[in-house]
Amino acid sequence: MNGADSSLLSQLESILQSDPLIDEVGFVHPSQFAALSDTSVSMELASSDDSIGSKAPDANPTEMAFWSRDHKLGISTNVIRPLYNAAKHAFMSSLKQYKMLTDLHAKKVVVHTDNVSSASYSLPNLESEVMKHSRALLLLSCDFGTAWNCRKEVVSKKQNIMLYFDELTLSTLVLSYSPKSERAWSHRRWVIKMIAGKCTNLQEVLKSESELAKKLAEKSKMNYRAWNHRCWLVSYMPKSQIIDELVNNRDWAGLHVADNSCFHYRTRLMTRTLEDSWYKHDPKESPSHTTEVHQLWKEELTWSETLIKRYIGREALWLYRRFLSLCWIKHFAAHMGGNHVDLFLDNELLLFRSSTTIPDNVFEDYESQAMFAATYIMWLIKQMDELQSVEIQEKVGEEIEEVLNKVCPNKAFLWDLVRIQSGRR
Repeated sequence: MNGADSSLLSQLESILQSDPLIDEVGFVHPSQFAALSDTSVSMELASSDDSIGSKAPDANPTEMAFWSRDHKLGISTNVIRPLYNAAKHAFMSSLKQYKMLTDLHAKKVVVHTDNVSSASYSLPNLESEVMKHSRALLLLSCDFGTAWNCRKEVVSKKQNIMLYFDELTLSTLVLSYSPKSERAWSHRRWVIKMIAGKCTNLQEVLKSESELAKKLAEKSKMNYRAWNHRCWLVSYMPKSQIIDELVNNRDWAGLHVADNSCFHYRTRLMTRTLEDSWYKHDPKESPSHTTEVHQLWKEELTWSETLIKRYIGREALWLYRRFLSLCWIKHFAAHMGGNHVDLFLDNELLLFRSSTTIPDNVFEDYESQAMFAATYIMWLIKQMDELQSVEIQEKVGEEIEEVLNKVCPNKAFLWDLVRIQSGRR
C-alpha cells in the first residue's frame, strides 16, 4: 500500500470520525464535483509527489476525492479502487494482529510489544483499529462478510448497548447506497436479536426499522430484502404495534397495489393477530380482544374489496383476497354460527359478477379483472365443503364458464377440473 492510498484512507476515516451523523453516502463522478458547493468539506487527490491535504481555493473540482456536507458524504469514483485496496489491506492487517493477540490472551500468555506491531500493542487499540478500518471497507464493499463478522465479534465481547446502535447506524449508511445488500439487512437482524430483552425502547426501534424498510422499498423497486426484513420484524412486535402498522400503512399499500411484497407484509401482520387471538378458545381471553380482532378483519376485507373495484386487473389484490377469505371462513364465520358463511359467499359472488362486466370499449385490464375474478371463485369452490361447493356452482357455474371462454379460452379446462374434483361431472 503506497503513501497516497494510505493518506486517502486516513482522510476518509477522519471524515467519518468527525461527523458520526453521516446518514448517506454516494459515489460521485469527478465531473459532478463542480456542481457542489465550495463551502463543503472536501479533499483533493494527491499528485505523485504530494501528500493529500485540504482543498486549495483554486483546486480543480475534478481532482476532489471527497465531499461532505449536511451529514452527506460523496466519494469520487476515481479513488474507489485505491481506497478499497488501502482499506482492505489496513483491515486485514489489523484483524490479523487482533486475532493473534486475542489468542494469546485466551492462552494467558504474557504479551510483549515485540510480538505485535509497535503501533498497536494493546487489545483496546487493536479493537479500535479493526472497527475503524472495517467501517471504511464496508462503505466501499458492502458484502465483505469478514468485516461484518469481525464487528459482531468485537461488539459482542463488549456488551455495550450503544455499540449495537452504532451498528444500526453503520448498516443504515451502507443501505443508503446499496439498499439490497443482504449482508447489511442480516446485520440489522443480528443487532435486534442481541438487544431484544435488553433495550427499554425496543418498540421504538422496531417502528424505526419498519419505516426504514418501507422507505428503501419505495426508493428501490422490487426490493425483496427490505420487505423480508420488515416481515421478520413482526415476530417482535406487540399486539398494539401490529394494529398500528396495519392501520398506518393502509394508505401506502393502497398506492402500491401492484406490489405483491407489500401485501405479503400485510399477510404477515394479519396472521400475527390470529396467533394470539380468541379462537384459540382461551377462557382468559377478554371479550374486547375478540371484538377488536373480528372488527379488524372485517375492515380489511372491506378495504380489500374497495381496492379490487378501484384498481382494475391487479393480481396482487386478488391473491391477498384469497388469504383474507380463507382465514375469515376458517377462523371467524365458521365460529360465529348461523348463516355467516352463506352471507360471506353471497358477497363474494356479488364481487365476482361486478368484476366480470367488460365494457364495450374493451381494455385489457378489464379482461384481466374478469379472469382473476373467475379463477378466484374457482379457488373458493375448492375451499368449501361439498354442499356449499355445489351451491356455488349452481349459482354461477355458467357465468364462470362464459367468462373463461371469452377472456382466456386457454384456461377453460380449469373449470372442467373443478367440476370433476367436486363430483359434478
